[in-house]
Amino acid sequence: MKRLFEIDLKDYKETDSVFRRPSARAVIIRDDKIALVYSKREKYYKFPGGGIHDDEDKKEALAREVREEVGMVVIPESIREFGSVLRRQKSDKAEDTIFEQENYYYFCDVQNELVNQELDAYESEAEFVLKIVDIDTAIRANDIYKSDVLFNEVMIKRELRVLKLLKMSANMRSIAY
Repeated sequence: MKRLFEIDLKDYKETDSVFRRPSARAVIIRDDKIALVYSKREKYYKFPGGGIHDDEDKKEALAREVREEVGMVVIPESIREFGSVLRRQKSDKAEDTIFEQENYYYFCDVQNELVNQELDAYESEAEFVLKIVDIDTAIRANDIYKSDVLFNEVMIKRELRVLKLLKMSANMRSIAY
């Protein structure tokens, strides 16, 4: 999969241990709009998706995470690569640790019917809901997003850059327009 870009804050020591948490994220285009997770509490948009378990392949994780976060059911044969983003920064959970996350973004289609969300505590606290919005709406919201938590701010700026790339890409135009 091609690398779209990297985010490396270099706010760690090279001798720190590395905690890797790869993730799979869905780009779902519906009727010239994009399906995203919206945090009602924090007022940001993110692509549905999350961590890949040790025993999962990327596409299995994608389908599971999309179902859990937004209640959409991915059609497995529709999954197509978009690109990846590598994120590296000092861990907010463990001292002397680098958080490294390769985020794999995939275009995919979903079934029409929704199922119930299965949010974890963090997602429930952030009040995650499915929103199908014009891409410019998501770009505007993420562009002004600020947080006291650097970890969240870096995540949303990553999503902002991917949204902007999608808007400019032939892939978005050919799928959505």
